[in-house]
Amino acid sequence: MSKKKILVVGAHSADFVWRAAGTVAVMTSQGCEATVIALSYGERGESGELWKEPNQTIENVKRIRHEEARAAAQIVGATFRCFDLSDYPLTITDAALAQLIAVFRDLQPDIVLTHTPSDPFNPDHPVAYQAVHKARLLAAGAGVASAFKRIVPPELFLFEPHQPELCEFMPNTFIDITPVMEQKVQAMQAMKAQGYLQSYYTELASRRGNHARRISGNEQVKFAEALQRTLPQVVSTL
Repeated sequence: MSKKKILVVGAHSADFVWRAAGTVAVMTSQGCEATVIALSYGERGESGELWKEPNQTIENVKRIRHEEARAAAQIVGATFRCFDLSDYPLTITDAALAQLIAVFRDLQPDIVLTHTPSDPFNPDHPVAYQAVHKARLLAAGAGVASAFKRIVPPELFLFEPHQPELCEFMPNTFIDITPVMEQKVQAMQAMKAQGYLQSYYTELASRRGNHARRISGNEQVKFAEALQRTLPQVVSTL
């Protein structure tokens, strides 16, 4: 039996850490193969702390962001790649879209996680969503025989944005990350360029844990991540 595969695509190199590191750690602890793709390093709009250093350069910021993201991915058992597209604005060229489609076809993921289609506070996140959505459709060929190699359509989940109520985010799936919360904390600590987000996302995991306890009745759930399932499930029984 082949391993289940999960693909996480973020606009910037740290996006997966805040929003889905716990989910990735849970999946890899169960034997899943996880791949993280960053479309950019977020060197312009997501690395403000690094630009406080005298004589800082784009090249050095990218290097630091790569090292941080790779370390964070390793902590949760994933591999990390970056397309190194520029950010703010993030632009998906035809070549970049083709590269993302190739990732889908080569990896053949069972599950894909990415941003919401709407985010009034970040210009790059919706662009990343549109690229992932389009790449998934083109790689899967609508689930029917096509004139090109196609993959089995993967499930598509959206991870939680920073301000969900303004991004049309509807949390309908909660992942219990209690057993791997320490890994998520370590992964967040690896992202030193955005250390100010660590407390926020630790608190969010606790709040979502509260929601998951109330929904499930499972008092063992202390921390959780919220996702939005975007596609109907096909099941043989309820």
